[in-house]
Amino acid sequence: MTELHVENALLSRRGALKIGVCASALLATAGLSASLSGCAASSSARGFAVLRSSDLAFLRALIPVMLLGSVAAPAMPGAADATLHKLDDNLNHLSPGLLSLTQQLFDVLAMPVTRGPLTGVWGRWENATPEQIRHFLQRWQNSSLNLLRMGHSSLLQLVMMSWYERPEAWAACGYPGPPKV
Repeated sequence: MTELHVENALLSRRGALKIGVCASALLATAGLSASLSGCAASSSARGFAVLRSSDLAFLRALIPVMLLGSVAAPAMPGAADATLHKLDDNLNHLSPGLLSLTQQLFDVLAMPVTRGPLTGVWGRWENATPEQIRHFLQRWQNSSLNLLRMGHSSLLQLVMMSWYERPEAWAACGYPGPPKV
C-alpha cells in the first residue's frame, strides 16, 4: 500500500518536471527565435533609457489595470505615464542579468506566437480590454507552472514598486513620506 502512494507521488513529481521542462523550452525557444529574427528590438524607445517600443505597448495596457483601485479615474493617464517612466528608471538600475531576464519576459509577451497561448490575449496589447488583461494576470497568478507564477510576480513587483515609489501614491495609502533629515 505504501509503495502505491510513493509511486503516485513520483509520477506527480515527474509529470510536474516534464511540464516545467516543456514550458521552459518553449519560452527559451521563443526568446531565442525573437532575438535571432530581429523581433526583439535592442534599442530603447524614444524618451526611455531601457524600455523598447514593443515593451511600451504591453506596459501601457497593463499598468492601468494594475493601478485600478489605487488611482482615481481622472488621474489614471498621468499616473500610468509616471509609473511607466519610473519603471524605466528602475530597470535602468538593474544588474545586466536581471535586465536581460526582464527583457526576455517582455519579448515573450510581445511576440504573437507566444502571447496568445500564454496569456489568452490573441490580438495586439493596444486592443486588449481590461477584462482580458485581468484574466491574463489571474491565469498566470494561479498557473500550475512555476515559470508563469514567477512572471506574474515579477510584473506585479515591477509595476507596484514603480507606482508606490512616487510621492503622489503615498497619500492614498496613508504614508506621510520619508522623514525629513
